[in-house]
Amino acid sequence: MIKVKVEFLGGLDIISNHVREHKCSLPLEEGSATMVDLIKFITKNVITDAKDIPVFIEDDTVRPGILVLINDTDWELEGMEEYVLESGDVFTFTSTLHGG
Repeated sequence: MIKVKVEFLGGLDIISNHVREHKCSLPLEEGSATMVDLIKFITKNVITDAKDIPVFIEDDTVRPGILVLINDTDWELEGMEEYVLESGDVFTFTSTLHGG
């Protein structure tokens, strides 16, 4: 079991019934799960309405315009989809495309 925290900021919390922070327990073995597994978990267990999935996902990854941080570090520096999850990780997804 991998326990992580997922945060949605910049208006992105709309996809999870306006809840910004989620404590997630992924039923996977530590050392084998990657960001791909987390993205799938979020789409199945955190996003409250299936019609909101395209707000978060495009071409099987996080859509452009969403900044992804892994433990406060840009996911591009951490390997993006290939990052291996560890219990205690904090994943922050921030929309940069919110209106104003």
